[in-house]
Amino acid sequence: MMKEKVGQVFSIAKDNPPVAGCTISKAVTQGEHQVTYFSLAAGTDISAEIFPYYKLVLVTDGQVNVYGEDDLDCLLSTGEGIVTPINTPLGFKTASGVVYTEILVPTTDKINAVLKVGETFRLADLVPYQADKIINMDLIQSDELKLVVMSFDQGTGLAEHAAPGDAIIFALDGQGIITYEGQDHQIQAGQNFHFAQDGRHRVQASTPFKMALLIDLTA
Repeated sequence: MMKEKVGQVFSIAKDNPPVAGCTISKAVTQGEHQVTYFSLAAGTDISAEIFPYYKLVLVTDGQVNVYGEDDLDCLLSTGEGIVTPINTPLGFKTASGVVYTEILVPTTDKINAVLKVGETFRLADLVPYQADKIINMDLIQSDELKLVVMSFDQGTGLAEHAAPGDAIIFALDGQGIITYEGQDHQIQAGQNFHFAQDGRHRVQASTPFKMALLIDLTA
C-alpha cells in the first residue's frame, strides 16, 4: 500500500521540500519495487554505491547529477528521468537542490526499449499527441509494478473503472479532470494524484494532456 494521501491532488515537490544541508528520503512503498521520494538540499550528495538492480529516477523539481564509472555523468532537470546501470558505482549530487522519485526495478522486469540505460529522457516526450486519440505506452512491466505514460487529445478520456492496485498519477503536460469516487479534481502539469486499489475513477482531458501512471500491484 502506498503511503500517500488518497483522492486529492497533491505535489510531490511541494510536500517534500529540501532542508538546508540535508538529504531526505521517504519510502512510499516497500519491497523489491520500492518507491522513494528523495529531497537533496543545494550542495549535498549521496555517495556512489553499487546496486544489483536498476533505478528509475524521475526528477520532480530542480536538478541532479547522476554520476558513476564509465563516464556516467548525466544532469537531470525537472521532468527528466534516467534508468541507471547495474553493478557499477552510482551516486547523486546537486548544486541547487532537487526533489526526485526513485523506483527500484529488478533485472527480471520488462523495460521498454525506448528507455536506454544511462541515457536521460523526458517522460512527456515519449508519446505524441494525435487528434481524437489516447496513446498509451508501457514503460515498465512486472507482476508487481507497472509504469505507463499516456497522451490524451483535448476532450478525450477514460470511462470510469476501478484501479487494479494503488496508483500515483504524474501530470506531465496540459490539464485534465480526474473523477474519483464521484468527485471531480482538476489536475495540471507538475501535480500528482493517488487512488487506492479498487477506487472508481475516470480521466478527462481539458486540454491536450499527458500523464504517467505508476501502479503498485502488490496492494
